Amino acid sequence: MGITLGVLGILLPLWEVGVAAEKKFPSRPIQVIVPFVPGETDNLLRPFVEKMPDFLGQPVTFVYKPGAAGGTGSLFVANSKPDGYTLVASSQSSMVLLPLANKDLGYTPEAFTAVSCLVEGYINVGVLTNARWKTIQDLVADAKKNPEKISYSSTGTFGITHIAAEAFCKEAGIKMIHVPTGGAGAAVTAMLGGHVDISMAGSGPTFPHIKAGTVRSLMIFNARRAKAIPDVPCAKELSYPVIPLNYGILAPKGTPKEIIDILAQSIKKVIEKNGPLLEDRLSQLGAQINYLGPEEHAAFLKSQYDYFGKVLKAIHGN
Repeated sequence: MGITLGVLGILLPLWEVGVAAEKKFPSRPIQVIVPFVPGETDNLLRPFVEKMPDFLGQPVTFVYKPGAAGGTGSLFVANSKPDGYTLVASSQSSMVLLPLANKDLGYTPEAFTAVSCLVEGYINVGVLTNARWKTIQDLVADAKKNPEKISYSSTGTFGITHIAAEAFCKEAGIKMIHVPTGGAGAAVTAMLGGHVDISMAGSGPTFPHIKAGTVRSLMIFNARRAKAIPDVPCAKELSYPVIPLNYGILAPKGTPKEIIDILAQSIKKVIEKNGPLLEDRLSQLGAQINYLGPEEHAAFLKSQYDYFGKVLKAIHGN
């Protein structure tokens, strides 16, 4: 009996340690749902996601669930267990504009908890280098003379590039033809193929063509010029609507704060250890690091929700 009790006395603490270890986050792979087709959001976040396992001790992988302009994958995550193992790659398009434009979407920004913002990109007013417009002023002047004759592609109806274009048109006093496509890559391809005159798309799929000399950016919708294309004017200096384009990661509402903090800290450590490498990879996509912690990112998304609510009302005139 003494021996048996002694063995139990040894095994019991070991069992307790095992239970504690199982509760430690993360104890299994993490998936980041990308609610868009491959080509932009995934490419911008990949340099971070690839390095997160170094600090989490578990694989972190992308899983693609495109559809409904980002709504399908986002809703999947909103309905997922809030345990930190199912996250969503986000932008204002899926987290802010879709819920504003579609009240039957099935989720609102309140269905998520912010982890962090990672990247700042931008929306380009892109044209072919042999296009007749050399500046944004040229485009506006031509569009005023020829209303609804100039076409532009967007990443999808009510996506952020569509709203940016419509806000720009309203402010400039022009009308153009909107041609929605299935994503950022498709929006650029439509212009390259001569199917539309202008592409409204993010930096990821546009910048390689700018760098190659086949596409010219007339303007970006940011409040500051981009490091990668410093000669291109920004919306703020031209007095057009500023439509920032930030990419981040969110978790389902109800995810414990300690798990959110672990995830956010892993991203922060990735940046601290790999800053130059990340900047180099992002610069090839025309983007740059823009880290915001959970509280800061949540505040940013709330401000964007309020801002775009006003933008949509202004566009629709109500």
